[in-house]
Amino acid sequence: MATQISTGASELRDITKMERIGAHSHIRGLGLDDRLEPRTSSQGMVGQAKARKAAGMILKMVQEGRIAGRAMLFAGPPSTGKTAIALGMAQTLGPDVPFTMIAASEVFSLSMSKTEALTQALRRSIGVRIREETEIIEGEVVEMQVDRSLTGATKTGKLTIKTTDMETVYDLGTKMIDALTKEKVTAGDVIAIDKTSGKVSKLGRSFARSRDYDAMGADTRFVQCPEGEVQKRREVVHTVSLHEIDVINSRTQGFLALFAGDTGEIKPELRDQINTKVAEWREEGKAEIIPGVLFIDEVHMLDIECFSFLNRALENELSPLVIMASNRGMARIRGTKFRSPHGLPVDLLDRVLIVSTQPYSPEEIQEIIKIRCEEEDVTLAENALAVLTSMAGQTTLRYALNLISCGQVIARKRKSDRVEVDDLRRAYTYFMDEKRSVQWLKEQQGSLMFEEVEDEQATNAMDVN
Repeated sequence: MATQISTGASELRDITKMERIGAHSHIRGLGLDDRLEPRTSSQGMVGQAKARKAAGMILKMVQEGRIAGRAMLFAGPPSTGKTAIALGMAQTLGPDVPFTMIAASEVFSLSMSKTEALTQALRRSIGVRIREETEIIEGEVVEMQVDRSLTGATKTGKLTIKTTDMETVYDLGTKMIDALTKEKVTAGDVIAIDKTSGKVSKLGRSFARSRDYDAMGADTRFVQCPEGEVQKRREVVHTVSLHEIDVINSRTQGFLALFAGDTGEIKPELRDQINTKVAEWREEGKAEIIPGVLFIDEVHMLDIECFSFLNRALENELSPLVIMASNRGMARIRGTKFRSPHGLPVDLLDRVLIVSTQPYSPEEIQEIIKIRCEEEDVTLAENALAVLTSMAGQTTLRYALNLISCGQVIARKRKSDRVEVDDLRRAYTYFMDEKRSVQWLKEQQGSLMFEEVEDEQATNAMDVN
């Protein structure tokens, strides 16, 4: 018996997003021109020219569908824009290409096995573009008659629809009448009815009826009367991820699990069936695979089991491009006693293209601070900008960016719209950076609770273990 695989595509869209200012909300893309050359400052991106160009080349191959099943590693010190470049890639790819972003520690905190969590992330990053032909009735409503029975329980009616070439009368049942009433369809409206689902879409008012009324709402849209036949065949294209198909077809989960987030473990047998069905659709020309991108931040937090699984998963026919980021140098591979570059096993490092990110120059730091001030709607005095740039060089870029909004709060207390040097100095005294915090701990000389003073032998013993 053939298995019926559902995609549930029509019900998956229309989720409203909340807007707020985040650490990387100023990133709009990679800031590259048509020849993939990085601009000095564009789309929120500053500096890191080599890394951005490498990311742009990879994106070009992703869009052409030529780099699925490969891996990249962004390696560099903290605050050098690794996550920013990944988000720029996501913005450049657009909504059609799936982009999944996870932190490596998420894998251990979910209520499922590590390999299942990684499998779901990988399948969430692979899209299936499905083409379906549907029959639609499209035209201008000439007249709609509704007859109710004496009890009002049953309703029948007739709908007259015309195009510029022909006019047709359709008999209506109760459900169709309810759908038309819900959309408030009246004579003169141009509508489209999907024959398979019975969905009614109101396209607008006909230009021929534009002079019928003196008063019209601001949102009234006028459209031309459709041409050709009333009944047409139209190709509908929708994109879903393999993970969404998995969840919808899982008997234990069902469609609502997509919104709840807790999808649980999905049986491998079901995934095999879906893979087979998708392969059939590809052969028939009904669907095409869109390899997307899976971004794993802080990848050194994964353990040896996860790395072994990723090695195998990258060789799978259905695998996305995996981009990883790490700020570690020589570090211990979790789950082993061995040390390796970036905390990744050597066999996985052999498979990845490594892109390094460099610390920002003072000029680039100043440009980033300006962009963040625009994003957070903060006016910074010229001398305050110079002080903040110097502060970022002595401490860290993230610490300096955090002081922007703190300085604004202090400036508002003295009823000023501009952040001055004194505001930043006060914020600097209120909040410590990492170096001053370490210095303060040394000055306390063991007065804090549970502080252990270890000798060199104990430290070396810990390193060995």
